Amino acid sequence: MDIEKLTDVAIKKAAPKEKAYKLSDGRGMYLEVMPNGSKYWRLKYRFGSKEKRLSLGVYPEVSLKCARKAALSARDTLAGGTDPGEIKRQEKLARFVGTENSFRTIALEWYEKGKPHWSESHIKRLGWIFENNLFPWLGHRPIADINPPELLAVLRRTESKGTHETAHRAKQIAGQVFRYAVATGRAQRDPTPDLKGALATPKGGHHAAITDPKAVADLLRAIDGFRGTPVVMAALKLSLLLFCRPGELRQMEWAEINWDESRWEIPADKMKMGQPHVVPLCRQALEILRELQPVTSRSKYVFPSARGASRPLSENGVRTALRTIGYTNEQMTPHGFRAMARTILDEVLGYRVEWIEHQLAHAVKDVNGRAYNRTSHLPQRKEMMQAWADYLDGLKSGAVIIPLRPHYAQ
Repeated sequence: MDIEKLTDVAIKKAAPKEKAYKLSDGRGMYLEVMPNGSKYWRLKYRFGSKEKRLSLGVYPEVSLKCARKAALSARDTLAGGTDPGEIKRQEKLARFVGTENSFRTIALEWYEKGKPHWSESHIKRLGWIFENNLFPWLGHRPIADINPPELLAVLRRTESKGTHETAHRAKQIAGQVFRYAVATGRAQRDPTPDLKGALATPKGGHHAAITDPKAVADLLRAIDGFRGTPVVMAALKLSLLLFCRPGELRQMEWAEINWDESRWEIPADKMKMGQPHVVPLCRQALEILRELQPVTSRSKYVFPSARGASRPLSENGVRTALRTIGYTNEQMTPHGFRAMARTILDEVLGYRVEWIEHQLAHAVKDVNGRAYNRTSHLPQRKEMMQAWADYLDGLKSGAVIIPLRPHYAQ
């Protein structure tokens, strides 16, 4: 009967030879010393009528003591009528499948499929949330094993930093990944609906906005008195007149301005919904652009960065201007100009909601479920944009504004 005979000293002294050789430890376990100096633990055993080999690890990562424990466990498995090599193969396969179906793997697959349809800013925002708020704790986990309490614990890490909006956004993105996993057969359900009400509601809503006409008039006078760089002043005023997304405005290019048609033509790759968009330019907007053109025409961007004309204005340019004129982040944000316009155009000026929504570049469909193209209702939207600018001028001057509805709005 074999007896254990290897020692740590003998193993350390085992030098490589021209060919691989074995040092037996007894009962089928041995150390195989390779010509390159590597040392592998093996267990020779028989299952059925076949002689097999089982890898027990690599020395010195797996010590002599640990290798003997692994060999003993394998012998116990064999005594129970099961092939230890098959058990190891199944475990390896399960780890592989777990990696293939991990949250990170599926999230990146979903992300790559969506990228062609998203704006550059949306792509960057998603990537940032994945890498900073979801992947560090969920990335390695098999997506089918992630339950509501585990997901909530991850989201509360973000929430605990005071970034409530980011926590809600991370939950929304995670839900899209889970639903994609369900659709592709790699998860049974999306756990995010179970977390409804579990996260704190962001104070002041997602994008603080002023919608009361009297308060808007005060804001307009404050903006009129703002004295900043020509670029920031123009960006602030156009944010108000055009009510587009802040990222779209910052990346406006001179080549996108159609002077003959008095409109701004935004390509699909810059839009959140991945569709080209047209913004009619009112008389006041055209005046601002013509005044700015001699200042920034050497850059492709209408609003170049102060750090270099090859980059657009910083994300904080308009936000800082609002802070400078006395409005906190809880009172007004650059994105808030969109809510302001939507509310007043609907409730005060009486324009049709679908025209407003289309001008906001939201997903609007006709009665047959088809998405409108970029020029849908363009004459009406052009008239609406001019009426919006004139209404703001009237508020600023203190004139009595009577919200007469044009024939389009009847």
